[in-house]
Amino acid sequence: MAEPATAIESPQPLSLRQLADRVGAVPDFPVPGIIFRDVTTLLTDAEAFRSTVDHMSAAISGLVGDGATLAAIESRGFPFAAAVAYKLGLGLVLIRKPGKLPRSTRSIDYQLEYGTDSLEVHVDDVPTDQRFVVVDDLLATGGTAIAAAGLLRELGARVDDCVFVVDLPDLAGATALADAKLQAHSLISFAGH
Repeated sequence: MAEPATAIESPQPLSLRQLADRVGAVPDFPVPGIIFRDVTTLLTDAEAFRSTVDHMSAAISGLVGDGATLAAIESRGFPFAAAVAYKLGLGLVLIRKPGKLPRSTRSIDYQLEYGTDSLEVHVDDVPTDQRFVVVDDLLATGGTAIAAAGLLRELGARVDDCVFVVDLPDLAGATALADAKLQAHSLISFAGH
């Protein structure tokens, strides 16, 4: 008879400073003068990914209480939100770019700093009066998170909080979210953009 599996003890998570040091910085992308903060480096590094999920889980558990659902924004919000939802025992709704969801959807168009875009969600994934926390990898101007929250709110959901791995405070996304009656929570901030 096989021995029962034993739980693996998790080591202490990396500090937020250590996580910040592991976020990639790509100069002059997508245009000259911009430093692109690449969070995929936190996904490829197992210790950094686990630590990011641990820190996000702690932040979100303090916000949600019972019965909340996470709403992840495509695409880099997906892995972080999925891992946190699993860890905290929460549901997860995916907010996607147009044409990716097979059932009945609701969509919203929104302005970007360089054009327009759209997001969609399955209508039947958003019960009226359900509490949601929006999760994404990076907060820049806040347009995408505001659109995601607006989409959920149009369907009758309650959305007060958005959680990000990285904030670029010089782009004033947290202020834009506050104007939309959303609280921004970020693990890491980088001055400049």
